[in-house]
Formats: sequence, C-alpha cells, structure tokens
Amino acid sequence: MARAHTAHAGTSATTHAPSLTVRPLPHHVLLLCLSGRLDTTSATTLAHDLDRYLQQTATTPRQLVLDMTDLAPPSTAALHALDERTRHLAHTPVPIITNTPRVQQVFALTPPPGLRVHPTLAAALAALPTHPPLPTTAQHDAPCQSLHEGPPAGLHREPYDNPRKGPREGLREGPGEEPREELQIELYGMRAKSRTSAVIGIAQGMLLDRYDLTGPPAAFALLREASQQHNVPMRILASAVVTAPAPASDTAWFPGRLHTPPPRLDLLEPTQTHLRDRHQVLRTLVYEAITLADADAAEVHLTNRAFDDALILEAHAGLTPAYRDRLALVTGPPALCAQACTHAETRFVPDITADPDLAAAAEGRAALAAGTRALYAVPAITDAGHCIGTITVHRTHPGPWLTHAQQTALHTLATDLAIWRSWYGRTVVLDALEHLHTHAPGAVCRSGAPSAPAPPGPPRPHA
Repeated sequence: MARAHTAHAGTSATTHAPSLTVRPLPHHVLLLCLSGRLDTTSATTLAHDLDRYLQQTATTPRQLVLDMTDLAPPSTAALHALDERTRHLAHTPVPIITNTPRVQQVFALTPPPGLRVHPTLAAALAALPTHPPLPTTAQHDAPCQSLHEGPPAGLHREPYDNPRKGPREGLREGPGEEPREELQIELYGMRAKSRTSAVIGIAQGMLLDRYDLTGPPAAFALLREASQQHNVPMRILASAVVTAPAPASDTAWFPGRLHTPPPRLDLLEPTQTHLRDRHQVLRTLVYEAITLADADAAEVHLTNRAFDDALILEAHAGLTPAYRDRLALVTGPPALCAQACTHAETRFVPDITADPDLAAAAEGRAALAAGTRALYAVPAITDAGHCIGTITVHRTHPGPWLTHAQQTALHTLATDLAIWRSWYGRTVVLDALEHLHTHAPGAVCRSGAPSAPAPPGPPRPHA
C-alpha cells in the first residue's frame, strides 16, 4: 500500500500537534488522514492546506476524502475553518470520515453545505460519484503536476512509496499507445454490451409471446419501466425474466408471496433504502474488502442463472480494463474466484508466478499484467450451502499478508454478501417482476408462454 510521511501542521511542532498523511486510493481518490489535535492556531494552517488540495483536485480527475477518525475532538475554530473553505463545493460536497459524536452532532445541527459526514471509509467511498469530473481541455493539456510534489504551506512530507504506480496505473506508455488503448477499451465495452444484449433480447422475446405485445420496442419499454421503477438494473431484471417460472396467474406472478424486511448485516451498514440499491451495496462492499484486507484491489463476482451459474464481475476497484474484460464472465477454474466457488472454500495464491496452472492461464497472465502477485478469494455461501459469489482481494507484493483477524473479517463480509443477495433476489427483484406483470398491456398472460422450468421450492431468480 502507498505510504506517506506524517509531519506536523502549524508553525511549531508540539506533542499534540496534528499531522497529515496523504494516501492515494483506487478510482483517483486522494485520502487526507488527520491525526493528533487541532487548536485555533493550527486550524488556520489546516484551512489553507485543505484549500490547496481542493484547488488541485478541481483541475484533475481526482476526488478528495478527509479522514478525521484519528483526530482528537476538534475545536470550534477548526470546524469553522473546514466549513468556510468548503462552502463553494456545495454541488460536490467533500466526504468527511469521523466517528466522534461531538463532530457528528455539530454537523447534524448545522450541516455545512460543502461537507458530508460518513462513519466509515467504505461509506465515504461509496458516496463518491462513479466517474469524477474531468478537467477542461486547457487543463488537460497543461503539464501534469503531482498532488504530492512539494510540501504545502505549514506541512512537510516526504515522497510516498506507491507500489501500484506502473502496471496498475501505467496503461499508456507513450503518445503512440493512446489510440491503441482507446480501441482496446472500446472493444471491451462492445464485449460487455454483447453479453448484456443477449439476455435482454431473450427476455424481450419471452415477453412478446407471453403478453402478445406489438413488437420488440414494446417489450423493451416494459422492461425499462419496471427496471426504473424498482431501481433494478436492466440486465438483472432480464435475467430474472429468463430464469423465473411463468406467472402463476393473470393478476400476480407470485401470489401469496411474503415481503421480508431488510436483513441485519454484521459489516455492511447501509440504510434500509440503500439495501435496495444494488450498485450502492456492491460498491460499498468492494471498498470495505480493500479496507479490511489492506489490499491494493478487489473484485466481487456473483453467479447468474441466465448464464448457467457462471460468475459475473459485478463490482471492482483498482483493476485495469484488460483484467476486468478477462474476468467479466468466469465459467470455471483455473480462475481463483471459480476455484473458491466450485469448492466452496477459501483459495489463496501467495505468488501467481509460482503457481504453474494459474500463471499459464489467461486469467493469471491478466492478473500479472495488472500488477497483482498475490490473490485471496472467499466464497459467499448461503445457509443452504450454495455458493452465490466470491470476494477476491489483490496484493502487488507476493507472500502471505492477511492476519487471522483480517481473514475472519473477509469471511464475515462474504456472509453478509450471501445474506443480502438472497434477500435482494426474493424481494426487490420479485417486486420488479410483479410490477412488469401487472403493468403489461392488458395485463393478461397468454397460457403456454415459454419459460424456464420452475426450480424446486421458492422462486430464485437471479439478483
């Protein structure tokens, strides 16, 4: 992981003087970690330093997160300085991480327009925009200046060691490589679209016949409306249409179905509303995995019945486009996620280069090209003993690195994933199917419509 020298803010160092640690994270996120104590003198210096970072992140695709977890309860002056320096960012508030009740209460009573308080790093990262705003053309053409070049006013730092710089970030080796890289990324996008279009097309055909619709546009509109109404991704809803049993009646797809409340999870702590937001939950989970495992990258795969229970890459952080393309759909070993899911047990590779089968496979070569040397995959197992997905964390340096406590935390996170995915599939996805069924033109289901064979027991569409 990247490391930074911690040094004191303010004109003179004292025993309780605050220090600042700069840590780069995946997705162009810059984490500023404050520790120690802030008083009225050093608060002014902090305000200037924070403003400097805010100005630089405004002209780059980076996003800023301020971690105050290790900071002693700040004075009113410090909170005022933070408020004043971030008011102009009301349209894109700066996430602040703090578990100090006093700070949370102050911000709850008088919410600063440019700041948003989060209890954990995972929650703050999940709240960031998926794609940070890019600089203007003039800014993009200007020489790139590192946010870590030279100490800001009142702070002194030594350069940090960033092991991910190079293979992980160095996708462009020179001006001549840019067109080829853009073509490669375009190709990856076409492949992903092809996979999604296939299952959506099958679902459209089933809806056309089942509801006697006028044509493919009507079927697509029906899917889209139900998808938007329940915030279920189109490909997930289409997979459910393809794999679920045919509607039981004209008035209800699953008559007598009981709604269960959102589950209580051990590590994931989104609100009940967020538990219905699939993207938010999975994004929070992948960042939580990176934090818990002190990893350099992470990925989450989920099985999909519409693809014969293949593992689909659903969330990721810190991975290159080429790696994501290679692991987008995994049908079996030697990919480590497939090994973990097939055997329903943890799989660990301390050094990919020392594993002949994985190193020779396309998945292993893609991981090495992305800068990964060690992998650790944990299966998400349901109460019935079925693997519904995996969490895989990456490390740039070979060798064991996870402590027993970290391994336990990853297993708990995988259990959370299995519990949430099961609830989401039998609640949110079925709600979307019911909406689609009752809002179809005429809401009359033709008998004998083609459908997948009904699985034994309760319906289990893909989520």
